[in-house]
Amino acid sequence: MSRLDELIQMYCPNGVEYKKIRDITNYEQPSKYIVQSTNYSDDFQIPVLTAGQTFILGYTNENNGIFQASKINPVIIFDDFTGSFKWVDFPFKVKSSAMKIITSNKEVLIRYLFHLMGFINYSSDQHKRLWISKYSEIDVPVPPLEVQCEIVRILDNFTELAAELAAELAAELAARKKQYEYYRDELLTFTNDTHLEKLKSIAKISRGVRVTKSQLSDNNDYPVYQNALEPMGYHNEYNVLGGTTYVISAGAAGEIGFSEQNFWAADDCLVFTELNGVINKYIYHFLMTKRDYIKSRVRKASIPRLSRDVIENISIPIPSLDVQKRIVNVLDNFEKICNDLNIGLPAEIEARQKQYEYYRDLLLTFTETGNIIEQTNKQTNKQTNNN
Repeated sequence: MSRLDELIQMYCPNGVEYKKIRDITNYEQPSKYIVQSTNYSDDFQIPVLTAGQTFILGYTNENNGIFQASKINPVIIFDDFTGSFKWVDFPFKVKSSAMKIITSNKEVLIRYLFHLMGFINYSSDQHKRLWISKYSEIDVPVPPLEVQCEIVRILDNFTELAAELAAELAAELAARKKQYEYYRDELLTFTNDTHLEKLKSIAKISRGVRVTKSQLSDNNDYPVYQNALEPMGYHNEYNVLGGTTYVISAGAAGEIGFSEQNFWAADDCLVFTELNGVINKYIYHFLMTKRDYIKSRVRKASIPRLSRDVIENISIPIPSLDVQKRIVNVLDNFEKICNDLNIGLPAEIEARQKQYEYYRDLLLTFTETGNIIEQTNKQTNKQTNNN
C-alpha cells in the first residue's frame, strides 16, 4: 500500500468535503502596489509582475508597496480578466489592479491550492472581475492536510523532474548549435587565393510580390514569406521554386531562410535565383556566417529595414561545385541534428506536462464516497509499475 493509500485510509476513508474557494482562501486587491512609472531597468531589483505569459514586465527601483513574498511565505497572483495565475515566492510589485494576491487559510496548503487551481483550469476572454464573481464560487475537494501534503509531494516531484529534463535538453541543444556554428564557420573559411564574387554577380536578388491577407487561407498549399521566417499565411499559387534561399528585408529584417518547398515571396522577401556557379543552399549556409554583419546593417526605425544593396554587395568565396556540395552535405546533417533536438525539446516538455496533468487530475479527483480515490490509486500504481 502506498503512502497516499495509507493516509487516505487513515484520514478520509469515506471521501472528502467540498468547499467553495472563497471559504479556503484570502485575497488582497493590490491597488496600493500599482507601479506609477514605467521606468524599468535590469539594474533594478524588484520585479513587476503580471499573471500572463510575460509574467515579469521589468524591474523597478520604486520602494513603496513591495509585497514581501518568500520561499516561506509564497503567494499566488491571479489575473481577474483571464483567470491565469502564477506561483510567486520572491518580493514583487504588480502593474495592474486587476491582479489578486491569493493566500490560503489554515485548512489548505498554499501549494495544494496552486495545483488545485491548475486542475480547475478555469479561463475566460471576458474582461470582468473573475475572482469574486466566478472563480471563488467553484467547489473544490479539501482533504485533510496530511493528504494534501502527500499530493503536493507527488506533484512537485513530477514538476521538478520535468524541469530537470527540460534543462538537460536545452543544454544539449545549445551545445549542438555551438558545434554546428563552429564547423560551419570552419568549413566556410577559405584561403586568400579562393576566388571571391559579390552576390549580385552570381545570383539575381529580387523582391517578391505583395499579396493581401484576403488572398490567403490555411487551406492553400504554398507558404507566403513576408516580414518573418514564419509564413504569414498560405497562397494557392507560388512564385519561387523550392530549394531557394531568402532574406527578410523588413520587420524581422536580416533573418535568413531556406525553403525546400515552393513558396510565395512577398515584397519584403529577397530571393536568390538565376545562379551562376554556386549552389543555392551554399549561399544560405554562407549567409548564416554573415548574420551578425547583416543584422548590423538593418536600419532601426518603427519598422526595421534592410537595403537590398547590403546583400548584393556581400562577397562570397566560390570554391568548386564539388566542394560546395560537400560543405552543404556536412552542414545540412549538423542542422538536421539541431532541428531534431529543437523539435524534440518542446515535444518532450509537452509529454512531461501531460504526464503531470494526468496524475494531477487523478490525485485531485475526490468524491464524497471515496470510490474515485480508490480507483485513482489503482490506476496510479498500475501506470507506475508499467513504467
